[in-house]
Amino acid sequence: MKANRYNFTKKFIEDLKPAGQGKRLYYKDNKVNGLELMVTDKGTKSFKVTRKKDGRVIRVTIGHYPDISIENARKKAFEINSQIAGGVNPNIEKNQLKQDITFGNLFNEFIERYAKQHKITWQQDQRDTNRLCKKWFKRKISTITNQEIRVFHEKLGKETPYMANRMLAKIKVIYNKAIEWGYKGDNPANNIKQFKEQSRERFILPEEVGKFFKSLDQEENHIIRDYIYISIYTGARKSNILAMKWDQIEFKIKQWQIPKTKNGYSQTLPLINDVIQILKNRKIENDKLDLPDLQKQYVLPSLTSASGHLTEPKKGWKRILQRAEITNLRLHDVRRTLGSYMTMQGFSEAIIGKTLGHKSSEATKVYSRMNIDPVKKGIKGAVELMNEYRDG
Repeated sequence: MKANRYNFTKKFIEDLKPAGQGKRLYYKDNKVNGLELMVTDKGTKSFKVTRKKDGRVIRVTIGHYPDISIENARKKAFEINSQIAGGVNPNIEKNQLKQDITFGNLFNEFIERYAKQHKITWQQDQRDTNRLCKKWFKRKISTITNQEIRVFHEKLGKETPYMANRMLAKIKVIYNKAIEWGYKGDNPANNIKQFKEQSRERFILPEEVGKFFKSLDQEENHIIRDYIYISIYTGARKSNILAMKWDQIEFKIKQWQIPKTKNGYSQTLPLINDVIQILKNRKIENDKLDLPDLQKQYVLPSLTSASGHLTEPKKGWKRILQRAEITNLRLHDVRRTLGSYMTMQGFSEAIIGKTLGHKSSEATKVYSRMNIDPVKKGIKGAVELMNEYRDG
């Protein structure tokens, strides 16, 4: 839609209505050439500068209103106009990585420019890197050496080889992105051999089931309790359960539409009656909390997390294990538990793989022809077996 010129004032902008569904409305400022306000169908308002240079349209986003004031938007628009007049494309300059950037600033840029768009586990990456690599945050990336990263990897590997390998891979990806964005140095995480990892076979054993569920029912944090129950009864990945939204749940047909798993695919997961009841009870409890809009959309809300949902249930998990007097059991082992009990019930690898969302070229051929009924039957059978052990 062709934009008209208007005097940008606080009242004018705040009175603007959202555009029609799937549309964008543009309003041009009558004081600064090229400055526009874009309004989306959701009502989001963004300042932009649109100019032509050598026959090409250059559109530069300044920021959202009211995060950016009208006065500051006009000042920034003047700067952008000057850059374009001088033959500089501000979009290229904005995306060009500075050679003297610190590791902390690079990591923040990595999260914003890449991880949030491509990794559903970006929040876990953020927590792990903030915790383990903080000592490098004020260092220029050119000063961090291969030997330092090698020592870091070896030291962490003595405690947990798995985490050491994951952090090495994260650092390598961060530097690869820096190079892609214009950094001229080398990747100091290259040529470091990862530790061999032993595949874990741990799950909640039949003799542990009774005391585990007894302790779980005693957990005072009901959100963590429900998270673990959903984990056991669905076998879904931690990141998907933590970010579960109410609009993903189909109560009538008892299904959960997971928009994107770790493997990059959506997944339809059947929900047994036990999970449906947990969700209904959870909805009642959430409504009593009078949550802000951000938290309302999540099944497992959190008022202390920036994401609005539960992000780390480790403290509650530790309490549950201590009460049950169970050792050497990790949160991830809960996901493995459902598959283990499905195996005991004689369900095929293909059904178990589809239930847990595993990805393999051969299994995919089978999955494409398989509906979710066998998956629901497998989950139900596994839970019934667990309940037999639970009841003694």
